[in-house]
Amino acid sequence: MSTFEQVLDLVAELPLEQQTLLIDIMQRRTTEARRQELIKTTQEALAEFRSGTLKPQTATESIAELRTYLSSSEA
Repeated sequence: MSTFEQVLDLVAELPLEQQTLLIDIMQRRTTEARRQELIKTTQEALAEFRSGTLKPQTATESIAELRTYLSSSEA
């Protein structure tokens, strides 16, 4: 049995109130982890932009570039 399955089995043995509390805690932790990931990605993008690695684009230019990328990846 995998560790994940073992954890699920252990959680299933908890009283319903504790299961609900665990869900709430995990949702909050997941939200915070995603927030931290977004902060890191944003900081990296800003650093690239400020260093000149990235150039400013209009929305039209970004959409055109995205369409080109998507059409080339479909082939």
